[in-house]
Amino acid sequence: MTELEKNIIAIKRRIEVACINANRNTNSVKLLLATKTVNANKIIEAINLGETLIGENKIQEVKEKFEALKNIPYQKHFIGYLQSNKIKDILKYEVNCIQSLDRLSLAEKLHKRLTFEEKKLDVLIQVNTSFEASKFGIAPNNTIDFIKQVANFETLQIKGLMTIGLFSSDADKVRQCFKNLKALQQQIIALNLPNVSMQELSMGMSGDLEIAIEEGATIIRVGTAIFGKRIYPDSYYWNEV
Repeated sequence: MTELEKNIIAIKRRIEVACINANRNTNSVKLLLATKTVNANKIIEAINLGETLIGENKIQEVKEKFEALKNIPYQKHFIGYLQSNKIKDILKYEVNCIQSLDRLSLAEKLHKRLTFEEKKLDVLIQVNTSFEASKFGIAPNNTIDFIKQVANFETLQIKGLMTIGLFSSDADKVRQCFKNLKALQQQIIALNLPNVSMQELSMGMSGDLEIAIEEGATIIRVGTAIFGKRIYPDSYYWNEV
């Protein structure tokens, strides 16, 4: 058994135990592999092990890996900060979902390009539930109005919400981020908005996935615990600049 396979099994076991402890179906939580700095061969190895939900943070990496992966069936999500001038690349390189939509200007430009190409795209709305100035995402109290505006763009299929929890050893503070996202999800569901589905809550990573699952996560994003420690700090990946 390879190191990668051992790591995937360990994470999936943690997800399974967390689901059982939270009285949730173990199939209700999907594992997304965050593949920043991970080469195409390693991603192919993971896909061959059955992990077909992949998340990239940088468009440059999406480009670099595209040829090697284009004939392999998998779901490609974009989970980093997206600059407007990279929209054509998102579509050219067949990204299935953008998890980090947080600006009306970006939504408008996506809609314009998607209309031109006669395509639709799944999106999650990124919410800054930790209220940190260093993080992207729309403020929780602005999220519902933002979603109402984005819902007018029929090319953008809103499938849920995404957040990056507080990087803290204080479990209660981390939990509150996820509670905030779940509360928003429930408020939005109650509004029954057209073109809005709240089926996905993308929250939780290797350090806090148990808390995220207890609070309702449907997608867990894990990179380091599966592929090993990276040479760059996490802050490097959250900005396309």
